[in-house]
Parts: sequence; structure tokens; C-alpha cells
Amino acid sequence: MTDPLNPVPAHPVPTHSALTPSAPTPSGRLPAQAPAREDFVDVPRGRLWFWDTGGDGPPVVLVHPASGSALSWPHQQPVFARAGYRVIAYSRRGHHNSTPPTPGAPGVGADDLHALVEHLGLRRFHLLGAALGGSYAADYALLHPGRLLSLVIVSSFTGISEPEFRRVTGRLRPPGFGDLPHSFRELGPAYRAADEAGTRAWQEMSDRSVSGPAVESQRLSAPIDWARLSGLTTRTLFVAGDADLYLPPPVADMITAHLPDVATVVYRQVGHSAYWERPAEFNRDVLRFWSGDRSPERAHTSATAGSTQ
Repeated sequence: MTDPLNPVPAHPVPTHSALTPSAPTPSGRLPAQAPAREDFVDVPRGRLWFWDTGGDGPPVVLVHPASGSALSWPHQQPVFARAGYRVIAYSRRGHHNSTPPTPGAPGVGADDLHALVEHLGLRRFHLLGAALGGSYAADYALLHPGRLLSLVIVSSFTGISEPEFRRVTGRLRPPGFGDLPHSFRELGPAYRAADEAGTRAWQEMSDRSVSGPAVESQRLSAPIDWARLSGLTTRTLFVAGDADLYLPPPVADMITAHLPDVATVVYRQVGHSAYWERPAEFNRDVLRFWSGDRSPERAHTSATAGSTQ
């Protein structure tokens, strides 16, 4: 694995050691990772780092939040791989090991994702996007519905441009909200109180994922209003936390009301990062959904969970 503190090398050498001791993982209770090949995919004016566990199972592509990168998924990678899936994650422009975006021209997130999909020769696959990554995943699902087996969206505004939606979500975030620590905004208070090691591990992951100036967000292929969202026909699971400062359940309900084929799960005492705060239940529910279960539980009552199994 490339040293995250050094520039991306001109000629990367693929390895089979994602998140191995050669590049120390964050501290905390993180599981051993499945072997994975690392490489880069060329995109216009840049290249993206990715890892891929390989195998013949159904492919899964993970799209990280703004605070993360391909390093965001240590609780999911080994569990999904052990369940028989080919697990793939990549870092968007400006995130861990990928080249920064061109100022003023960051590109379209769904186009970069499609470049990875074509590079890997994925015919159909499951797509999972968290937070800002969920917006790019929704845009991809609208552009390429025939390529997806399913879509999982985790605590994401899904790129909605509707003025009333933006007004409601905007008033939830007071002036100065964006200056608060990422861990405060993205991890629920129950998790931060109960799992200091996990909170530190999340912060270390985030620091490695975005180590320089703020990254310019990529664009959507077109605005997503309610009318466009209602055309998202891919079978979808929408995941939320009832302690999410960005997207509390009433806001999530505004989105899911416009999705034609959606199941919803809301975790109690969970913030913006259910995949990290409650990995055991999250992994279980996603695997059930991928296997064809159309009715995951609406809510879970336990406070926190340190286990990934």
C-alpha cells in the first residue's frame, strides 16, 4: 500500500494487502481485513485508488462519505467478503491516495464511478453509498439502472435540490455547524460516550482520508428533484439513525416518500455513520437485503455495538 503521507507514485504497484500492517490501520477494535488487490483507475485529469477483494461472488461497490475514503469500510470489508461477495471500494478525487480534483472542474461523481465499473468489467453489481457518497450513488442509479442489482443509501440527502427540502435541512444546522469537529457531527453521542477507542479509530481514518485542504465536491450529472428521484426504480434500502444531526428520520421520510421501491431501517441512538457506529446490525441488515429480504426491521433498540460479526 502506498504511504498516505507521500505523493501517489507515478507507477503504482498493485498489492494484496489492503489495510495490512505495512500501512497501519487506525487504533480501536477493527477486524482483520480480507486480502485485497490495490490499484488505480485512470479518469479524466486524474486517477483513483481502489481495492478489490476479487472472487466470483456478486460484486459490491462502496462509495464513501465526504469525511472518508476507501479506508472507511473496515467493519464491512471482511464480513461482506466472508459472506461470498466481491467487495470493492475506491477513493474519490482528493481523498486517500487519489489525485485531487482540478480546481473549478471536479468532474461528475457518477462518471468517475462508471469509469471504475468499466475498468473492472462489472456487468451488474450492488451499490452502497454513505452520506455524500449516497448522492453520487443515487445519481448513478438514475443514469445506469440496468447495471445495478440493488442500491443501499446510508444517511444521505441523495443530492435533492428541492428548495423546501434544502430550507428544512438548512435550518437544522446553525451558523458555525460546519466548524464543529467531524466526529461530533458524524458520530452519535451514544457511540462517542460508549466507545472511545472506536471514536478515535474513526477520527484517525478520517484524518488519513482527507489530510489536506477541503476537497471540492464533485457534481451530479443533473439536479435531483422529486420528479427525477421518483424515477429511481432500483430496489433500494435507505438506512438512517435517529440521532443524525444532518438527517433525522423526518428528513429521511421526505426522501423515501419519493422512492418507488424502498425499504427503510432506522437505528436508535445512532448518528450519521451507522456502518461504523452499529456495524453488526448494519452488516446483518444489508446482507439480508442483498439476499432478497424486502422488509428489514424498521428500528433497532440497542445503544451501541462494538462487534462487527
